[in-house]
Amino acid sequence: MPTLSPIADRAEALTAFFRDLHAHPELGFQETRTAARVAEALRAAGVDEIHEEIGGTGIVAVIRGKGQGNRRIGLRADMDALPILEASGVDYASQTPGTMHACGHDGHTTMLLGAAEYLAATREFDGTAVLIFQPAEEGLGGARRMIDEGLFERFPVDEAYGLHNTPDGQVNRVGLTKGAAMAGAAFFDIAITGRGSHAAQPQHARDALVIAATLVGQLQTIVARNVPPLDTCVLSVTQSHAGSAYNVVPETATLAGTIRYFRPEVLELAETRMRTLCEGLALAYGVTIEVDIRNAFDVLMNDPGLSDAYLDAARDVVGADLVHDGDPPMTGSEDFADMLQVVPGAYLRLGHAGTVPLHNPGFVLDPDCLPVGASILARIVERRLPLREAA
Repeated sequence: MPTLSPIADRAEALTAFFRDLHAHPELGFQETRTAARVAEALRAAGVDEIHEEIGGTGIVAVIRGKGQGNRRIGLRADMDALPILEASGVDYASQTPGTMHACGHDGHTTMLLGAAEYLAATREFDGTAVLIFQPAEEGLGGARRMIDEGLFERFPVDEAYGLHNTPDGQVNRVGLTKGAAMAGAAFFDIAITGRGSHAAQPQHARDALVIAATLVGQLQTIVARNVPPLDTCVLSVTQSHAGSAYNVVPETATLAGTIRYFRPEVLELAETRMRTLCEGLALAYGVTIEVDIRNAFDVLMNDPGLSDAYLDAARDVVGADLVHDGDPPMTGSEDFADMLQVVPGAYLRLGHAGTVPLHNPGFVLDPDCLPVGASILARIVERRLPLREAA
């Protein structure tokens, strides 16, 4: 079975919807226009229920199949954009300076909408499909907020599925990693308070900038010398801020960054070593160093059995040759992992003709993948909730 015909017939309309979302990107928890457009399209599709403002700007839609079964399948897509100035060159580029759909969430939202239109029109399944349009995936905790606001109590599901585009030039290639598929992530902020002085008299200072630079190098020894070589750990300092004048030794400096891991013990080790290094440098230089480390994403765990079911659904759409179940884990993170901590499910990656990396100003999602992703999402519902033959 190729791309589901009713969805393929809607390819032009889906592309138009995607282009509109792309031209009007919104950051996490600010997706008011996006949510309104989604709700409008869901009403036009004739879904049974639409629930808005869940987790801030999130939406949940409910579609009941022809059968009377009580099993429920969840499908999820993210809606938020990134604080990036777009340089893709497409004629539907962002009209909001400094904000861009550089991760393809506009595409994911469109794919889920395409699946919703198909499922609402055909209803060839026995049970209920719950469609989750999630805000604020990009490190802001959108999934956790929806869960905290009762997502799965109000809309219980037996299984949940999601997907992400992959700009690798491998059109319609589907990849999946069983078990630990994407890393957990912690974010950290470090604040150093020393003593400022005139730059011409540094002997009076306790230079927060020099200490911050020293600490950046010291933090790299955690991965190089503390984490066992066969364990995965990434520790990246991604921000450094200090000083405001040419002739002033700064009194304060801040660092920020992220830790990625697959085993909780590795995160615990990295956190302990970070705090120890900061305490040691504070004592050595006679300054104050404050450390804040917080978990942002859980490790994304794909259920092995449900992964097989998801891959079978993908084979129905793209063919067996393009489906791969042995992809290596990724050190990137995804907050769909938080939903998979509550209900079992799986998450796959869908390749397309784009080749510029995610989170890059030149990223372009190939619209040809929209009906493919929509078909895979729709097909997993039909496969997991098959209609029974009439007696």
